[in-house]
Amino acid sequence: MSDIQEQAGSGGEVTQDGVITTALFESFDVANREDVHKLRKGAVGLYGVLFLTLTGSAPISAMLFNTPIVVGFGPGIGAPAAFLFATVVLVIFSVGYVAMAREKTTAGGFYSYISHGLGREVGIGAGYGSLLAYSVFEASLAGGFAYFLNLKLAEFGVNVGWPWLALGMVLLISVLAFFDVRLSSMVLGVGLITEVVILVIFDGFMYAHGHIPLSAINPANAFKGLVGGGTGSNKIAAGAVGIGLFFAFWSWVGFEMAPNYGEESKNPKKNVPRALYISVIGLGLFYTLTSWAPFAGYSSINAAAHQAQTNAAQYYLTPANNIGGHWVGSILSYLIITGSFACGMAFHNTTARYAYSLGREGLLPRRLGRTHPKYKSPYVASIAQTAVAALIVLGFALFTGTNNPNSQAYIQLYGLMALMGVIVILSVQALVSLSIFIYFERHPSRTAHWWKTRLAPAISFFSQVFVVYLLFGNIKFLGSGYSYANWLGPIDLAVILGGVIFAFYLKSHDRQKFESAGRLINEGL
Repeated sequence: MSDIQEQAGSGGEVTQDGVITTALFESFDVANREDVHKLRKGAVGLYGVLFLTLTGSAPISAMLFNTPIVVGFGPGIGAPAAFLFATVVLVIFSVGYVAMAREKTTAGGFYSYISHGLGREVGIGAGYGSLLAYSVFEASLAGGFAYFLNLKLAEFGVNVGWPWLALGMVLLISVLAFFDVRLSSMVLGVGLITEVVILVIFDGFMYAHGHIPLSAINPANAFKGLVGGGTGSNKIAAGAVGIGLFFAFWSWVGFEMAPNYGEESKNPKKNVPRALYISVIGLGLFYTLTSWAPFAGYSSINAAAHQAQTNAAQYYLTPANNIGGHWVGSILSYLIITGSFACGMAFHNTTARYAYSLGREGLLPRRLGRTHPKYKSPYVASIAQTAVAALIVLGFALFTGTNNPNSQAYIQLYGLMALMGVIVILSVQALVSLSIFIYFERHPSRTAHWWKTRLAPAISFFSQVFVVYLLFGNIKFLGSGYSYANWLGPIDLAVILGGVIFAFYLKSHDRQKFESAGRLINEGL
């Protein structure tokens, strides 16, 4: 096969004299192009990529925010089994994702991979959708950060309005992200290590105390809703399987960001896949053990579920104080603040790289595709993301009622913006799996083992479609009763469809820009 035929996409033709008539190029390597602003080569190693991605999953936030909901409103005792099930599905997803990451090194991540498999039109739509998702995630975490910091300051008699705390977080993240990505990786590394250490200490106290029910990791219990019952102050509501599984999967959002740092990673063909597997498997084991541990602090499963339903904020802190000592609960209460900050920073960095990728390909203003002349950071895209996050925070501060941190900062800004983003991420991950399957079908010469490129992506696609189905089946609960939550999914869909329509417009009116969409890769690393 000639070089021209190798570059031509399946939708075109190559004449006998080697002239491409209607073909679309498969990809464009920008390694040696001086007209394209590039990120800093070899800026971070394996640990740097791990710090940049694992903090997006925010282990302490995932456990303290999500586990009480999984226990109280999902499968109850089957909460650890729900996390175990999510681990299996996401490991299978990673098999195909890693195969694609070894093929293409790009800051575009999801949208670039979808472009190579399902076409530029779907890829562009997914790119805009992913940008929206990661963008609102930063604002979401600013809400969670502001809520817990507001409570902590109140303990010392200091009253600072939550909007100022949220905006302060957004501004500080912007300053840190402006500089070399290595600064971000160091800050996130400190945040990640401290929160993991305290959770490991918590787990140690719980498991040493005993009374851990083995049935909690029975896979069958992940698919059984909590049985309601009791009377008076001991009454508990019934749970739903869909809610438990959804919040379990939600806890992983962030690990999939590793390929976005491929262009800044040392030896990306090895480090990005390693970071993905370490993230998903490590988080899976950690989440399963840490969601299992609090049961040691309660007299029964019903007692744990009652606490989760009536006072979720104390679900971990009560066992920590009673068994580990007040110092364990106190440290947890501080690190949930720093963990929220680190998580928001991780999402900010990923959003900036998505915007940078779309900008350098002309799908957003090209200024967004510029990197800083000294730090090689996507500083223009970073500043733009800061503005977006700040506007979202201000919107919730001005239009969602009085100065009520619980309603405005926690339930609405944190909860609903996270829901809006997760709808996109899980849907796009399903599309990525389908795209990987199709890509390797179209390129049989590059096909690896059938498990990596056929069966694993197929299982991942159907599994994640099922989770999205459960998500919409429980949208009223997940939306916390706010009627406008019903519009979050349609808004996400409108953004993605708008991107697809724009792609068809480019296909007819700006063929060069359309051809480069999702296809700028950097193989000179």
